[in-house]
Amino acid sequence: MRLIGACIMEAITLELRNMQGTVADTQTVLSADDQLVLAAKADRECFGELYNKYFDAVARFVYQRTGTKDEAFDITQQVFMQAMTALDKYESRGFPFSSWLYRIALNEINSRYRKSKNQRIVNIDDTSIRNVMDEINETDPVEKEELLLLAMQELDEGEIQLLEMRFFEKRPFKEMAEIMDSNESAVKMKVYRLLDKLKAVMEKTKPIA
Repeated sequence: MRLIGACIMEAITLELRNMQGTVADTQTVLSADDQLVLAAKADRECFGELYNKYFDAVARFVYQRTGTKDEAFDITQQVFMQAMTALDKYESRGFPFSSWLYRIALNEINSRYRKSKNQRIVNIDDTSIRNVMDEINETDPVEKEELLLLAMQELDEGEIQLLEMRFFEKRPFKEMAEIMDSNESAVKMKVYRLLDKLKAVMEKTKPIA
């Protein structure tokens, strides 16, 4: 394993070949992730630093969508293998490197469950329920919780992903757009339509007084 300092210095040296300026200037321009990615592109041994930095976060992201530790570990390993293989295609767009890893993870999860034809896990807790209820202006989450859970069964995979990232994980729209390889305006529109759909389904399924 290369030392992190050696990897970063390698990244700075590589960047200096492509732009003029001092080492201090380059360090200011490059984020910590950018430095590590540049180093890993030049020497794959440096990819280990990105692996160590983000493995736990990606594993948690995957586990929330699978429900079993063994499967989450297996998928997470696949994510990092794919990331290392495709690293030369990665372009920094001002987001943490983890956003790109999450995008790979979503694709891997979707592909695995599509092939197996099994339904994947959606982890929900009381806080997640309250977050959604607050957003759709429901004042009694306890009374309406069952209706919300029923309404969620009407959602497709893309809508579930929006629900998870925005209301369960509280991710900003910009990060969601990066993870989903979309743009912020489109993601916002999809979330607003998702909320309208949930409200409509809940209204339709509520018992008649």
